[in-house]
Amino acid sequence: MPIEIKELHIKAVINQEGGQSPAGSAAGAASAPDKGRIVAECVEKVLEILKQQNER
Repeated sequence: MPIEIKELHIKAVINQEGGQSPAGSAAGAASAPDKGRIVAECVEKVLEILKQQNER
């Protein structure tokens, strides 16, 4: 049985300062270009999934 997501809440925290990230943070390990690439890949995957669902 397929699952339909009716609402999606996304929370993001953006630090403007170029200082150190919090210790133990997985997101802090990636550099800024890597984060942008990851976000772009995620958006692409979500759009692909939505397109596949609309074709059904």
